[in-house]
Amino acid sequence: MRSPPTRPMVFNSLSFLVFLAISLGVHYLPLSWRARKVNLLVASSLFYAAWNPLFLPLLWYAITLDWFLAKALHAARTQARRKVLLGVSLVSNLGLLAFFKYGPFLSDNTNALFQALGVPLQVPRIDVVLPVAISFYTFESLAYTLDVYRGQEKPWRSFLDFSLFLTFFPHLVAGPIVRPHDFLPQCIEPRRATPPQLLWGLLLLVLGVFQKTVLADALLAPLVDLVFTPGAKPTTWEAWSAALAFSGQIFCDFAGYSLCAIGVALCFGFHLPDNFQSPYASVGFSDFWRRWHISLSGWLRDYLYIPLGGNRHGPMRTHVNLMLTMLLGGLWHGASWTFVVWGGLHGLFLVAERLLRPWLESLRWTRGPAGRFAAVAVTFVCVCFAWVFFRAQDFGTAFTVVKAMVGASSAGATRLLSRLDMLLAVLTVGLLLGVQWRYRDEPLPRIFESVPWWASAGAVTAMLVALATATGVDRAFIYFQF
Repeated sequence: MRSPPTRPMVFNSLSFLVFLAISLGVHYLPLSWRARKVNLLVASSLFYAAWNPLFLPLLWYAITLDWFLAKALHAARTQARRKVLLGVSLVSNLGLLAFFKYGPFLSDNTNALFQALGVPLQVPRIDVVLPVAISFYTFESLAYTLDVYRGQEKPWRSFLDFSLFLTFFPHLVAGPIVRPHDFLPQCIEPRRATPPQLLWGLLLLVLGVFQKTVLADALLAPLVDLVFTPGAKPTTWEAWSAALAFSGQIFCDFAGYSLCAIGVALCFGFHLPDNFQSPYASVGFSDFWRRWHISLSGWLRDYLYIPLGGNRHGPMRTHVNLMLTMLLGGLWHGASWTFVVWGGLHGLFLVAERLLRPWLESLRWTRGPAGRFAAVAVTFVCVCFAWVFFRAQDFGTAFTVVKAMVGASSAGATRLLSRLDMLLAVLTVGLLLGVQWRYRDEPLPRIFESVPWWASAGAVTAMLVALATATGVDRAFIYFQF
C-alpha cells in the first residue's frame, strides 16, 4: 500500500492557520445558522480535498449511502428487510475499508500462503493509495446506521447536519471518533463560541501543536528512529530508552492532535469528546483502555465487544471476546501482523488482569498506595513493551529491540544513542508520567484554573517561543496513516 500524498492541511502548518482564520471569519459573519453550517460543510470538504481531491467522492458516497439506508431501516416493517439493509451498509462500508486499507495486505498474504502450500496461483497485488481518514469516518458512519438499526436513534431530519457530522474538519482526519448523539444535537441551535470558549479553544490548539511539534517530533522522534531503523543493533539501555521515548512520542503526537481537534471545534462553538485522560497513570489495563484513545475503545466496546457477548456468557467466552476485540482493534490500526501482535498483547494483558484480579484484591498491601503504585508501574512497563510491535516496521526489527530489552542484545551491537539522548528520553517521559499521575482524574480546564494566572501565561508564552524556535523534520501525525 502506498503512502498518502502530500499533507498540506495539518494543524501545525501555516496553510491551516490561514484556512482556520478564513473559516472563523465567515462563521462569525451575521449570517443565518443554515448559511453558517453550509460554510462549515464547504470548508470541511475543501479541507479534505486539499489532501487528495480524488477521494472526496468516496467520503460523500459514505455520507449519502448511510443517510438513505438509515431512513430505509427506520421505515422497514420486517426484521428480514432491516437485516438486509444493515448488511448493505456493513458490506459497503467495511468492503471499501478492506479494499483500500487491507487490499495489499490480503493479496500479499494470500500469495505467501499459496507459495507455502505449493499452489501454482498468483493473486494480482492490490496497490492503492490509502484514503486519508477512511478508518475514522467509516466507524462514525457505521455508528449512525447501527444506532438506527438498534432503535437507539431515529434518522436525523437534516441531510446538511448529517453531512456536517461526518465531514466536520476538526475531527475528520484522525478523530476523535465522534458518535451521532454527541454531535448532531449541536446542529439544531446556532453555535458561536463565547470569548472565554474561543480563548480556551486557541489555548488547546497551542498546547496540542506544542506536544506534537516540540515534544513528539523535535525531542523524542529522532531517538526512536535511530533505534527502530531496520538493521540497527541497540544495547539494552538503548532499547528501553527508545521504547520509553516512543511511549512519549505517540502520546504527545496523538493526544496533541486530539487537543487541536477539540480546541478548533470549540472555536466554532462545537464540543468534541475527550480522547485521552492520563493513560500512563492507569491502574491496570482495563483502566488504560478507559483512558487511551477513549473514542476508539468506546466504539469497540459498544459495537464489537458487547455484540459478541461481552462478559455475559461466562469467563471463557469473556476472554475470547476480549481477545477478538483487541486483535481486531490492532488490525484497525494498520494492515500488518505487527499491529495484530500489538492488539493480541493487549488482549492477553486484559485476560491476565481478569484472572489475577480476585487474588490480587485479596492481598491487603495491594489496596494501599504501594499496591496502586505497583499497578501503575507494571501497566506502564507492559504498555511500553507492546509499543515495540506498534512502532517496528517488521518483526525482525521488533524482535531485535525486544531481545535487547531483555538483556540479549544482538552480537555486534553499536552505540546508537549518547548518554545525553537516553537521559533526555527518561527525563521527558518521567516528567510526562509525573504530570499524568498528579492530575490523573483532573480535566484540563481545572488544571489551568488550579495554577496562578501568571504561571499559565508563562507556560503558554514558553510554548509559543518553543514552537517558534523548534527545528526538526516535518512529520505527519502518526494516526494519519490509520
